[in-house]
Amino acid sequence: MTDLPREFALIETYFRPLAGPAGLALADDAAILPEIPGREWVVSVDAMVAGVHFLAEDPPDSVARKLLRVNLSDLAAMAAKPFGYLLTLAAPGTTPDAWFKTFAAGLAEDQARFGLALLGGDTTRTPGPLTLSLTIFGEVAAGRALRRAGAQAGDEVWVSGTIGDAALGLLVRRGELADPSGSLLHRYLLPEPRLGLALAGIARAGADISDGLVQDLGHLCRAGGIGAVIEAQAVPLSPAARAAGAAYLARCLTGGDDYELVLAVPPERAAALRAAAAAAGVPLTRIGHFRAEPRGVVVVDGEGAEMALGAGGWSHF
Repeated sequence: MTDLPREFALIETYFRPLAGPAGLALADDAAILPEIPGREWVVSVDAMVAGVHFLAEDPPDSVARKLLRVNLSDLAAMAAKPFGYLLTLAAPGTTPDAWFKTFAAGLAEDQARFGLALLGGDTTRTPGPLTLSLTIFGEVAAGRALRRAGAQAGDEVWVSGTIGDAALGLLVRRGELADPSGSLLHRYLLPEPRLGLALAGIARAGADISDGLVQDLGHLCRAGGIGAVIEAQAVPLSPAARAAGAAYLARCLTGGDDYELVLAVPPERAAALRAAAAAAGVPLTRIGHFRAEPRGVVVVDGEGAEMALGAGGWSHF
């Protein structure tokens, strides 16, 4: 540390090393984004609050990586490539320097993995709780960003990865569910953004599953003015989620924090989708279809009967 005021010393010591060229070494009041011919900027922001999105005692590096990854998932949902991010950090004055050091180390680890850099941000003191906000920038070929709107009746519903692990991981974190392998808790603490899928010209619409499969698929339905049917038996569950038992299926379908993708894909493009998934190393599964009416999302069992799920997904208010 230096003889600078603490705020600037923290920036100098822990965050300036994370800055890329566009961040101007965090020496100015703003970043300068480059012009990329034939490309468009994609921008998203997410916040995380101690006691709401993570526990105050969670490892700082894990908190940092989750904060970055939930934003990277927004880029993945629009088929964008990461570029950089702005970070706002409001921490109690009693937060030790060691917390900032470990938090910055987590950011550095995932910056290297996903190929982006810090552009700037703000640090301030708060009486609590610890509050974090990250604004992410990505880029995509002009006119090729994947949007929520665009799904059509007859399109298939596809999802990446496995569904519901993070929702069950939260139960594990609360001591309400056993997790012998540790995989459920890992999925809750550290999501895997599904970057790198070449979806342009294949998927008609897409979103990331942050607030629950049923709710986020509902966003595609509302944007397209159509409905969707999920076949519960087709939804991919991890071995740990299956071991939890059928009583937890509704939670898997409606719980948040998966950060997988849900896509609308015409049947004739399924082969191209599988090829793109294989190239990116991302597992994809067909779980249902879109229909003209009725609107909204319906989940059916193996006999085709509609299932009652209760809550449709996570709500921030």
